[in-house]
Amino acid sequence: MKILVCIKQVPGTSQVEIDETTGTLKRDGVAAKMNPFDLYALETAVRIRDAAGGDSSVTVLSMGPPQCEKVVREAFAMGADAGAILSDRAFGGADVLMTSFTLSQGVAKTGPYDLVVCGKQTTDGDTAQVGAELAEWLGIPHVACVKSVDRVGPDSIDVTVDLPDREVAQRVPYPVLLTVEKGIFEPRLPSYTLMKKTADRPIQWLALADLPDTDPKHYGLNGSPTQVKRIFPPDARAERTMLEGDAAAQADALADLLEERKFLR
Repeated sequence: MKILVCIKQVPGTSQVEIDETTGTLKRDGVAAKMNPFDLYALETAVRIRDAAGGDSSVTVLSMGPPQCEKVVREAFAMGADAGAILSDRAFGGADVLMTSFTLSQGVAKTGPYDLVVCGKQTTDGDTAQVGAELAEWLGIPHVACVKSVDRVGPDSIDVTVDLPDREVAQRVPYPVLLTVEKGIFEPRLPSYTLMKKTADRPIQWLALADLPDTDPKHYGLNGSPTQVKRIFPPDARAERTMLEGDAAAQADALADLLEERKFLR
């Protein structure tokens, strides 16, 4: 079984500057880490590979500036077998649609795969859209919000989906894309032994010219149908009101305050 995991490098701090022209995050020089949700996706993929046995393998695919090599190397230390990076200035400023399209081109170049695993969302965008959109570009079914993998078969996989009001068991044939919830498995720590062993493992670097579709109008800010008009950090307010007296007096004072501010009628 050939398994692909999409991983992303995200800012490791909330103190990130915004490019006022493009409305995108300034990632250069900012401390970064692997998207936490992707750690669960990677652990899921490694466990499925081990359950499937044979010549099964896990490849990680990331899109970003050259420094995202760090998270691919981290994935090697957690058990991934191969890695590829989509890196080109033409990809910069992509919205979720163009991000998913670019990833689909990377899949077309490095695949095909029986199973694609993604984290539910990223901590810098929080849209939870890229996984589903990637499946659409690939023309394969997808299952979102997967909370457990119940069976790994030769032709299909059984999963449990966490819906808002119920849990649903599903059996889906390969190829399929899964987006997984946090907590599906406990991610393993990077292995120092694997880190040393894979230090020189080659990574496949993919630029625009390497992809099946080389039209720059289909990528990045140029190809994105949605663009951020304005983005800014929220105002930090330190204002507070202290209520004095016993519980009854504080309750009355709180009710008066809420009524005064028109939260109560």
